[in-house]
Amino acid sequence: MLAAIRGARRNIKFESYIFADDEVGRRFIEALVERAQAGVQVLVYIDAVGSLFSGPHRVEQALKTGGVRVRWFQRWKWRDPARYNRRNHRKLLVVDGRIGFFGGFNIHRENSHSIFGELRWRDTHVEVTGPLARGLQTLFDAFWRNQVMPLPELEVEGGHQLITNHSHRGRNYLHKLYGRKFAEAKTSIHITTPYFVPDYRTRRALMQAALRGVEVRLVVPRKPDAFIVRWAAHAAYANLLAAGVHIHEYLPRMLHAKTLVVDGEWCSVGTANLDYRSFFLNYELTLVSTDKALVEKLEADFQADLKQSVAIQPKRWAKRRWWLRSLETIGWAARHWL
Repeated sequence: MLAAIRGARRNIKFESYIFADDEVGRRFIEALVERAQAGVQVLVYIDAVGSLFSGPHRVEQALKTGGVRVRWFQRWKWRDPARYNRRNHRKLLVVDGRIGFFGGFNIHRENSHSIFGELRWRDTHVEVTGPLARGLQTLFDAFWRNQVMPLPELEVEGGHQLITNHSHRGRNYLHKLYGRKFAEAKTSIHITTPYFVPDYRTRRALMQAALRGVEVRLVVPRKPDAFIVRWAAHAAYANLLAAGVHIHEYLPRMLHAKTLVVDGEWCSVGTANLDYRSFFLNYELTLVSTDKALVEKLEADFQADLKQSVAIQPKRWAKRRWWLRSLETIGWAARHWL
């Protein structure tokens, strides 16, 4: 991403949920400012909630002083506090309309091996060129101008669709699409998600798939970055396990990747988690595809993560202590706000 920024000639368009004032953030600030001062148009859109505790004022000042145009999504307003709850969870970079990046990576030290070490977050980000990069630029431009997209999907040659909920019909589109894919699955559903707090329809679709013989496997983090989210997720496990859904906890580090592979033929990757917020509240960006190479790569990543995970045993899960169940009740009650 830094190399692409440094090679920009016309414009750089950048969205991030977290843009931290740390070692990684300052590298990006330096690269963005250098290009802005060289005459390149640089637009940066940052979520106000995501970066709330990451030095936002220092980031903004450094970027603006260097000639970068900066906008904050949904800053706090006393007159309209409810707007603060809806967030821009997208992570997107497009350079000159020719190369693009999107997925789970935020701009902070937790994603850096050289800085954070072996405990860096396990994440998935995608680099694209050609029509997909131009599609990302179209989505950025619409969001920057607050122009609602007419459709929730942007068709791109090669069996790709860019899914956005910044559209007239997009609020529930990804939720319905996943539900349909779960219902149509014939052999396997392989999910990687850091925040698994599924609504009733999603739980039911996964359970029904498992009950009809589909191999349904989830990889979720053993080491979360927010324990209340973990409690909420645990509240949903019992019924899923009883129906034959396999849940595996990834052991080495924080898992932040968001991928789905169905029947080894269809995949999705992007910013959306399998939770209420991503389905119904946040602005998200997801690529769904039947491209064989991408499907195989995401499936290979899933299998590699599975080898570093431990399966939750249904019988042992049923015997967990009462106080853990109490914490799960608290987490589940707060699931719409997590």
